This record gives sequence, C-alpha cells and structure tokens, in this order.
Amino acid sequence: MSKIYTRTGDKGTTSLVGGKRVSKTDPRLDAYGTIDELNSFIGLMLSVMDGKAESTGNIRWIQQKLFNIGGCLATDTTSFQLPDSCRILAADVERIENMIDALTDGIPEQRSFILPGGTEASSYAHVARTVCRRAERLILALPDEAKVPSELLMYINRLSDYLFVLARRINFFAGVSENIW
Repeated sequence: MSKIYTRTGDKGTTSLVGGKRVSKTDPRLDAYGTIDELNSFIGLMLSVMDGKAESTGNIRWIQQKLFNIGGCLATDTTSFQLPDSCRILAADVERIENMIDALTDGIPEQRSFILPGGTEASSYAHVARTVCRRAERLILALPDEAKVPSELLMYINRLSDYLFVLARRINFFAGVSENIW
C-alpha cells in the first residue's frame, strides 16, 4: 500500500469486501468497528500485563481471531465468498473454552458479583469484556443478509467469558482482592 488514504470514503461511504459500497453508518461497520476497538483494548491490556496470569501467545491468537471476525463481518457474502482466512471454526470455540478452563483452574470459586477494577491489566480486561459484549449485541442485530456463522457468535460469547476470568486471574496473581458487590 503506497498511501494510507484513498479519498474514496470522503463522502461517507466505504467498500465491503466484494466491492459493495455502503454508508459508514451501516450496522455492519458498527459491528466490525467494535471488533477493532475490542482488539485495541486487548492490545492495551497486553501491554501492561506481566505474563504471569496468561501467555502472550494465547492473547495474540485471540487478536488474530478478532481480525478474522472483522474480515467476516466486512465481507458481502451475497456477492463474494467468505475467504477461509476469515472463518471461525468449532475448533476455535473449543480452544477458547479450554483456555477459560485453564484460567479458572487455581483461582477461587466465584461466589458473588465482582465489580470491575483491581490492577491496571485487570481493569483493561474488564473494559475489553464490556466492549466484547457490545460487539456481540451489534453482531446479533445485523440484518439477515449479513448471515453471521454460528461459530462466530459462539466465539464472541466465549471471549467475553474469557476476558472476565482473565481479569479475575490477573488480580489473583497480583495479590489484589476482588471488589465484591
């Protein structure tokens, strides 16, 4: 890419993968823009983590999957086949479930609602969790022609659970008590 700007969006439209032009206020853009925001918060969280609570590799894998999801949401599948690189598979859902189970192992059982906060990294994980939930709602609200695969929805649903458990684990490993509601 020689220049970052193209000027094609100066009048408030952009192209989906496949070439269809849509308004920048299209619900699809809200959905994949929120996935991008989520990915950025996860990157911010990772930048302040010490690596004790979770591996960098797992978090980078999640970031890669979020790019896949963004690509899926940005593809007009009515005129263009979804590239394999943008697919979320049942194996991806299973992997994140296994990651949740691994994070849960060794931290105290949750017996109450927990208020967001604690360490900086935990707080960012909580922010990412809420952005993930918003992304899920926006994806569910997409019109039928968007045809979002069920595995994508399952993955996003599990990701918010993962981020919640990660926030708890970060605080636990840092010796920070949870703020109970």
